[in-house]
Amino acid sequence: MRRYLSILLAVCLAPHVLAQTARTFTLNLTDDGQAQMVCFLPEKPSGKAIVGIPGGGYSMLSNTHEGTLAAEWMNQRGISYFVVNYRLPNGDRTRPISDVEKGFRIVRDSAQTWGINPHDVGIMGFSAGGHLASVISTHAAFDVRPDFSILFYPVISMDERVSHKWSCVNFLGKEGQKDSKLVRAFSTMNAVQRHLTPPALIISASDDRLVPFVTNGLEYYKAMRQVGNDCAMYVYPTGDHGFGFGTWFKYHDQLLTDIGNWLDARQAPKTDAIRVACIGNSITDGYGIDMATAYGYPAQLQKKLGSDYWVKNFGVSSRTMLNKGDWPYMNERAWQDALAFMPDVVIIKLGTNDSKPENWQYGSEFKQDLEQMVLALRPDLAQIAKLPAKKARKALAALAKSGTTAKPRILLCTPIPAFKPTWNINDSVIVNGIMPIQQEVAQKYSLEVIDLHTLFANDGDKVLPDGIHPDAKGADRMAAIIADILNPRPAK
Repeated sequence: MRRYLSILLAVCLAPHVLAQTARTFTLNLTDDGQAQMVCFLPEKPSGKAIVGIPGGGYSMLSNTHEGTLAAEWMNQRGISYFVVNYRLPNGDRTRPISDVEKGFRIVRDSAQTWGINPHDVGIMGFSAGGHLASVISTHAAFDVRPDFSILFYPVISMDERVSHKWSCVNFLGKEGQKDSKLVRAFSTMNAVQRHLTPPALIISASDDRLVPFVTNGLEYYKAMRQVGNDCAMYVYPTGDHGFGFGTWFKYHDQLLTDIGNWLDARQAPKTDAIRVACIGNSITDGYGIDMATAYGYPAQLQKKLGSDYWVKNFGVSSRTMLNKGDWPYMNERAWQDALAFMPDVVIIKLGTNDSKPENWQYGSEFKQDLEQMVLALRPDLAQIAKLPAKKARKALAALAKSGTTAKPRILLCTPIPAFKPTWNINDSVIVNGIMPIQQEVAQKYSLEVIDLHTLFANDGDKVLPDGIHPDAKGADRMAAIIADILNPRPAK
């Protein structure tokens, strides 16, 4: 009887198992076919996709157990899977980087056709491929940066003294190895950026003798954790190096469970979610709040708005609106990422650091710099800005009357009160200098103003001892104020 049930179960399951991969094909990534991407599309796509990057010390490609062997498991979970057989660098790092970036563009450009959520495309790299995956995660432009990273026993450091020597030499070249700035730049733990580097899962074995875990994978984890980015790490007792998806790995089943659980815990934004970009200084960034990616005001705003919204934090500490300030925001990568995000809504909260005397000496340029930011976000307003005030008002009124939904919707936030003059931040300058300019620009372009300075005036108990930065409760209060404006609750 037991044997009969086993045979019956096998017959019932066989068609299901065989049908997991609906389509397999290969695309050339270079005209000469030297770089290719092998594509495995599932029968029932979940929307998630992963681009696999094999290892091999940048001298060969281990593209079976560190590549195609993962396809069946991926497709069974509804994950579209792609293996990039990149060109070896031979000292020219742009070759493998450009191949992977092109593969990413193809996947995102084909997302609708292949049943993929373009905001749920991750990268999975092994060994030297783990290094390449971390380079794409930290150095690539926004449009080809992964939404998450899985790094198997990755080479992270390009210092051959603490890493895999030949991966370092082959990627940077012998001359590149002599350039300390280049070695530092592509030792990717140094390139991790708060809010901008995607969540990562690091996998290794404690007894890895080829790529020392302590000076590679652990360094990436530490860099991610220190800036508050989402990162997890699984270190198995044994396995040495190069186990990949091989069934011979002692902890293979546990490995698949761990990866599956981590992937399941990630909530990707809906493809049609309303995109909200939070631009600002350290108050937006989440200074002083541990794990600001989860507890800063943009993260709290995401929780309050729900899954119909996609809120991203583009805050950078110490930054100014003033382009002549000590740390201008518009010089930052976060600003370029915010533009590339193509937001539907932008919340601008800058001005606190501009109130410092060393910055406010250029206060006469605050208006033009704020207008520069607004017009970069809304180029359609550029022509209106050239009109005389009366004609500009008529043009804006006509635009509003037409029913055309202009994007992005821009909300200017006044700075919260400076309860103490820490770091020379001057609340009087905020009230009498910065806020009137914000109101003037908002009126000129028919923008909305959120008067956080007034609404937060009684919340001095929700800031850090410096009197400037909200604590976690203050961040929640800010998020509540902004959420009520973005998505007002129905009147009772």
